[in-house]
Amino acid sequence: MKSLAWMAVAVALFAGLVPATPSPAQDRPKPVPRPGLRFEIRQLCVDANEGCAIADVNRDGKLDVIAGRSWYAGPDFASRPLRSIEDWNGYVQSNGDFAYDVDGDGWTDVIAGSFIPTQVHWYRNPGKEALAQGRMWEQHLLGDTGASQNEGQFLHDLDGDGVPEWVVDSWKKQAPLLAWKLTRETREVTVKQGRNQKKVKKQVPSLQKIVIGEKMNGHGMGFGDLNGDGREDIFVETGWYERPSGDAFAQPWKHHPDWNVHASNPVIIRDLDADGRSDIIVGKGHDFGLSWWQQLAPEPGGKLRWKQNRIDTGFSQPHCLHMADLDGDGRDELITGKRVFAHNGRDPGGKEPPCLYYWTWNPDTKQFARVTIDEGRVGTGLQIRTADLNGDGRLDIAVAGKSGTYVLLNKGPWIE
Repeated sequence: MKSLAWMAVAVALFAGLVPATPSPAQDRPKPVPRPGLRFEIRQLCVDANEGCAIADVNRDGKLDVIAGRSWYAGPDFASRPLRSIEDWNGYVQSNGDFAYDVDGDGWTDVIAGSFIPTQVHWYRNPGKEALAQGRMWEQHLLGDTGASQNEGQFLHDLDGDGVPEWVVDSWKKQAPLLAWKLTRETREVTVKQGRNQKKVKKQVPSLQKIVIGEKMNGHGMGFGDLNGDGREDIFVETGWYERPSGDAFAQPWKHHPDWNVHASNPVIIRDLDADGRSDIIVGKGHDFGLSWWQQLAPEPGGKLRWKQNRIDTGFSQPHCLHMADLDGDGRDELITGKRVFAHNGRDPGGKEPPCLYYWTWNPDTKQFARVTIDEGRVGTGLQIRTADLNGDGRLDIAVAGKSGTYVLLNKGPWIE
């Protein structure tokens, strides 16, 4: 009865999908043929911040972690101040950190958005001396999107020109899908001259509005070539946007209302089964459920078809997904876990303990197998980042969420 009930829900949620036939065994993670990897867990901070990034902030050749109010200098990851952020309704009023040299001075800055405020700010890296003294980073307005109800944002190159766009995912289904091109404009700004200040006109970084779709957005986003035409498309809760040929921004993108799913942010789009068609890995960001959608041959009229395959239902709120080659075998692992108190504990399973896992992918059996990184301590927020933080040749993990900001150093396989 449990399996039949799940199928009914799946049919209702995934209109246009071909659901798999679940069995009781599918409710349990697949056994792993080896012990997996061991991680050294370092807690850097406890607050409600849920975004993080990795970059060499102070240009000393060592990677650092950026997370909300602070940056953490490698290799010891001691806390340094970065910016002030207000608390809001159980959250920190920030939903992502993006490391990017906005002003082109060679020092990595930070771009950050918010849940409710419509303004996007960038924070200028003050340089070597000021960083060493622990100074705060200057806040600058990048642009006002006019968009509230922001589930998250992405810094993603939509048109392939080498400069990323700021793409806003709204939890509101009927919101427009907007991208914002990083550019410059002339503004009147206040500058200091000795003890005095005066207003001058100056070229400053800004955002230029691009309309992908006038309406139809929603919770969840991902980027990839869904229809095999060689152009990257956009997944949203209410379906997908097809990139037009030629100039990506010369016309609106066509919206295909092929599904309606309250998805993770991001979803992962890639060809898992090597059949030449892109598949999708989807988490239910505010419920139990992690699955991969196998793309089948399209219908005669060209509509895309999918078969849903369950990965895991043993934990709730897999809100952000990430893939990286943790074990160095040439194949990426799937990394996610429980977003702690995603809706302040009101989601199904919202008050269960934190957890963080990775899954290996077997291309022969076309199955994922779960490996535990941590249970009971480390959860996720809105971003998972990976990089070799300590220079040992293995990819490490940084996460930030309401269970804290953590660095998880990859120590390689367990020795039996």
